[in-house]
Amino acid sequence: MKTFQKFIGLIMIIVAALALVLAFITESTLINSNPFLFGMAALIIIGLVVYIVLNKRITE
Repeated sequence: MKTFQKFIGLIMIIVAALALVLAFITESTLINSNPFLFGMAALIIIGLVVYIVLNKRITE
């Protein structure tokens, strides 16, 4: 379980980045939608914080 816990934040970052790339490639109208962009930015930031906090806690 600790192995999976270490990567939860990284998975969140990758999912948000893939969503942004797919919206750009498919020329979706989502890429011009502010709620979508803010949501993906929030997911990336939250994923980064979760990754740092969990890895700091696991190593201690």
